[in-house]
Amino acid sequence: MITELLLTDFRSYASARLETTGGPVVLVGPNGAGKTNLLEAISLLTPGRGLRGATAQDMGRREPGEAEGRAWAVSVRLDGDVRLGTGVQGAGAARRVVRIDGEPAPPGRLLDHLRPVWATPEQDRLFSDARAERLRFFDRLVFAADPDHAACVATYEKALRERLRLLIDAEDGRKADPVWVDALEARLADSGARAALSRASALAALQAEVDRRADRPFPQADLGLDGPAERMAADGAAASAIGEMLTAGFRAARSRDGAAGRSLYGPHRTDLTAIHRAQGRPAAEGSSGEQKALVLNLILAQAARLREQAARPLLLLDEAPAHLDEARRAALFDEIDRLGLQAFMTGTEEDLFSALRGRAQFVRVTPGALQA
Repeated sequence: MITELLLTDFRSYASARLETTGGPVVLVGPNGAGKTNLLEAISLLTPGRGLRGATAQDMGRREPGEAEGRAWAVSVRLDGDVRLGTGVQGAGAARRVVRIDGEPAPPGRLLDHLRPVWATPEQDRLFSDARAERLRFFDRLVFAADPDHAACVATYEKALRERLRLLIDAEDGRKADPVWVDALEARLADSGARAALSRASALAALQAEVDRRADRPFPQADLGLDGPAERMAADGAAASAIGEMLTAGFRAARSRDGAAGRSLYGPHRTDLTAIHRAQGRPAAEGSSGEQKALVLNLILAQAARLREQAARPLLLLDEAPAHLDEARRAALFDEIDRLGLQAFMTGTEEDLFSALRGRAQFVRVTPGALQA
């Protein structure tokens, strides 16, 4: 658990320090005070771009008249005195570095110490928004439990971009090397098959955890993955068989992808589906409150799964109580307590967190400053 958070020139903070007791933390303050910036800082202690998906250049604090963001740093101390840190070493730098106990480390090593999972207001309409957002959300859940999945998806996406460039060049009259296209599609088939297997396995585990949570006042969902590779994986197909199917599909899609200027076939087109069990209809037809409750139930199920793996889950919940009724707010807080989770939660109204009084640390956030 995080016992200390330090920020330097990150977003709206010139510097900030927050000591925690290791339990839930409630960050309360007006809109624009910097509450979400704190969650984003913590979310960077995992591979990827964090909960906002921003670039490293966008995260440095800027004074009026400064064209580029400053060099910035985020670090936390965990119980056991392990120190995790990340940041950029120069103004406007595009690449952030990671340090563990002061030593350079690959970003994937962060998952040895912390597994952040987050919910943001942008996810309140997750099931009615773009398919790609649902898949990104689900993939983050997958690699929180299976760190190799992140590298597998990164390999797939890199090969997909390279293949598309070659196919577009061929459409423009520049000859594409068929050997190189074959090699890229082999890489896509291999990484795509492994990603599909990881997704199918994670979905089954999450569904089982959701089903075990039937006594909570959160809506239950019947989950699915709408993609041929994932369907084969769920049916027990081997990676080699899935890879053969993908290879044939990529080859058949070459001319169409080149003409369209985008990749229209492959596991990156998979969609996460959810049926609201009590209502018997797609989650996309539900209100933002119902969709938020479904997302929170998935995140809590994932946290419970990570706890079983002793994987140190950490919840980052931005404006989580909004759109939840009193019973669901209380259930959310009780579940955090029951699972022994550290959760950082934001809100504009302290009264929404009244059920956590005596169980959480309350911190007042004002522009650029924290008051415990």
